Amino acid sequence: MTVERNEAHEIRTANDIVRVRQRIREWAVEAGFSLVDQTKIVTAASELARNTLEHGGGGIARIELLADGGRRGVRLICEDRGPGIADIQLALKDGYTSRNGLGLGLGGARRLVNDFAIESRPGEGTRVTVTRWR
Repeated sequence: MTVERNEAHEIRTANDIVRVRQRIREWAVEAGFSLVDQTKIVTAASELARNTLEHGGGGIARIELLADGGRRGVRLICEDRGPGIADIQLALKDGYTSRNGLGLGLGGARRLVNDFAIESRPGEGTRVTVTRWR
């Protein structure tokens, strides 16, 4: 697998979430994603960037355009230095929420992508990596 291009964006405000969504869509179009697949990766990116801001206190979103043989993909890595997630399996369950949300964020994002990984340590932060392939 080759990373054709990458860029990083700080997530400090709601406007930063919008910028990450826009860039993910642009790169998904460039990778040749269908409208449905564009929508899936953009929705996952929105959820993860919002979590980075709201639960992690802000952080970094890294976007990568990937090539692997004949397929292309878009990867998003959202990382924060917030409080972390004590129980990842619980956080991935539908209906779980640590605030007043619907509890669909992490689990929903996982269902919208092809590859999903999460690393978190309480008191140190969280990193979520998602990839959608065409």
